[in-house]
Amino acid sequence: MTGLLAQATTKGPPINWEALSPFIALVAGGCIVLLVGLARSAFIRRQVVPVLTLLTLGATAGLGVWQWDINEGIVANAMVVDNLTLALTMIFVAGGIAAVFLSWRSIASAEAGEGEYYALMLMSILGMLVLVAANDLVVLFIGFELLSIPLYVLCATHMRREQSLESGLKYLIIGSVGSATLLYGLAMLYGAAGGTNYGDIAAVAAEMADDTLFMVGIGLVLAGLAFKASVAPFHQWTPDVYEGAPTPVTGFMAVATKAAAFGVIIRLFVGPLIDATTTWAPAFATLAVITIIVGNVGALGQSSLKRMLAYSSVAQAGYMIAGVVVTTQLGIAATVFYLAIYVVMNLAAFAVITARERETGLGDDISSLYGLGRDRPFLAWPMTIAMLALAGFPVTAGFFGKIYLINAAVNNGYGWLGVVIVVGSAISLAYYLRVVAAVWMREAPAASTSLSAVPIMAGGSPEGDEAAYAAGREPGADVGRVVSEDFGEPSIITSGPRISQPEVIFVAVFCALVTIAFGVYPEPLMDVARDAGEALQSLR
Repeated sequence: MTGLLAQATTKGPPINWEALSPFIALVAGGCIVLLVGLARSAFIRRQVVPVLTLLTLGATAGLGVWQWDINEGIVANAMVVDNLTLALTMIFVAGGIAAVFLSWRSIASAEAGEGEYYALMLMSILGMLVLVAANDLVVLFIGFELLSIPLYVLCATHMRREQSLESGLKYLIIGSVGSATLLYGLAMLYGAAGGTNYGDIAAVAAEMADDTLFMVGIGLVLAGLAFKASVAPFHQWTPDVYEGAPTPVTGFMAVATKAAAFGVIIRLFVGPLIDATTTWAPAFATLAVITIIVGNVGALGQSSLKRMLAYSSVAQAGYMIAGVVVTTQLGIAATVFYLAIYVVMNLAAFAVITARERETGLGDDISSLYGLGRDRPFLAWPMTIAMLALAGFPVTAGFFGKIYLINAAVNNGYGWLGVVIVVGSAISLAYYLRVVAAVWMREAPAASTSLSAVPIMAGGSPEGDEAAYAAGREPGADVGRVVSEDFGEPSIITSGPRISQPEVIFVAVFCALVTIAFGVYPEPLMDVARDAGEALQSLR
C-alpha cells in the first residue's frame, strides 16, 4: 500500500530559485512591510516602513541585474525570465521607488495605513512582473489581476476626498470590464489552440490565422489589454481616474502600469502570435492612429495638469504601438527604450505637481504653476524639461525615443505611421508649451487683501491635511488662510516658510537630469533595449 502511495505522489516541476529570486524578494518584502506597518510607533510607520519598501525594491533590482542574460523558462515553462522581463522589471522598480518618495509624507498613505499602502504597491509591482514574465495564458491572467486589484484600492486611499473614492470605484468597474473581456479572449485562444502555453498557441498561429474563434480571441485579448494601456477608444477611464487618485498613485500608474501593459503585448503578439501578424497588425495600426489623434486633441483644452497628462499618456501609447506593429527586433527595442524614458519624463512632472498641490492649495490646476520659474527654479526646470521631452524636443530623451520609433516604422513599411507620429507631436506642442508658459511667463496670483482672510484648520479640508502632514505636523494645525479671488471657491495659501519636501524635489530634479542625460547620450539605454529585443527573438 505504501508503495502504491509513493508511486502516486505527484512531483512538482523543477524550479530555478535563482531566476525566481526577484519575485521572491517582492513577496517577502511585501509581507514584512505589511507586518511592520502594524506597529504603534508613528516613527516606525512613517519612516521605517517606506525605507523597508525602498530596500525591497532595491533588492529586486539587484537580483534582476544578477540574473541578466539568463533567458530561460521557469516553473514548467509557465514563465520566462529573460532580458525583456528584467528590463521591464527595472522600469517597474524605478516607478515604485519614485512613488515611495512622493508618498513619504502623503496623507493618502497615512489614511490607508502605511503598511497596507506600501504593501499594496509592492504587490502591484509583483503583478506587473508576473504579467510580463507570463508564458502561459493562466499565468497572464493571474498577473493581470494581481496588478489591478491593489491599484483599485490605492486609487481610493485618500478617503476624505470624494474624487479619490470616485476614482477607485470607476477604475474598479471599468477595470473589471477590461478583465472580463481579456478572460473571454484568453478562453477563445485556448479553445482554438488546444493549450494555454504560448508554445501551444505559436504552433497553430499560422494555420489558424483565418479561424473565426482564433481571430475573435485575438480581438478580445487586444481590447482587454488596450483598457490597461489606455489605448483609444478604451481610454475613457484614464482622465477621471488620473485626476481623482492621489498624485503619487497617479504617477505610479501612469508609468508602471503602461510599461506592464506594453510588456505583455510585446510578449504575446510579437511572440506566439507573430505568425498571425496579418490578422492583428492592421487593427493595431488603426488603433495607433486613433489613439494619437484622440490623446493629443483631448489634452488641448485641459486646465487640470493630471487630466492633461492622462490624455498625453493616451497619445504616448499610440506612439508606442508603432513599435509593436512592426514586429521587428528594432521595433521591440524602440518600444522598450521609449517605455524607459517615459518613466523619467512623467515622474518629473508628477513630482512637481505633488509639490505644488501641497504648497498652493490649488490642486493640480495649471494656475498652481504660475510664478514657479521665479520662485522655485528647482521645480520649474524639471517641469520644463519634462514637457519638452514629452513633446520630443532635441537634447531630451523624448527626441531619441520618437526617432527610434519612427525609424522602426519606416524600415518595416509603415512610413505613414511615422508621419502620424510627427503630426501628433506637432499638435502636442500646443499643450506642452502652454505648461512651460505658465511656469515662466505668468505671475503667481496674489492673495486678495480686500477679502477677509481667516485661518483655516488643516483638518477642515483634504488639501489642508495634505499640507500639514507633508510639513511634519498632525492634521488639525493652522496651515494658512482662505482666499477666494480668481479661483471660484476658497483655496488654501500656505503661510510662513515653504513646506520642506526634499524627497519630492529630489525625484523631480533626478528624473529631469536623467531625461537630459539620455537625450545627450542614449546609447547605454538603447543597448539594454536591444538586449531585451534579442531575448524575445531568441525564445521564438
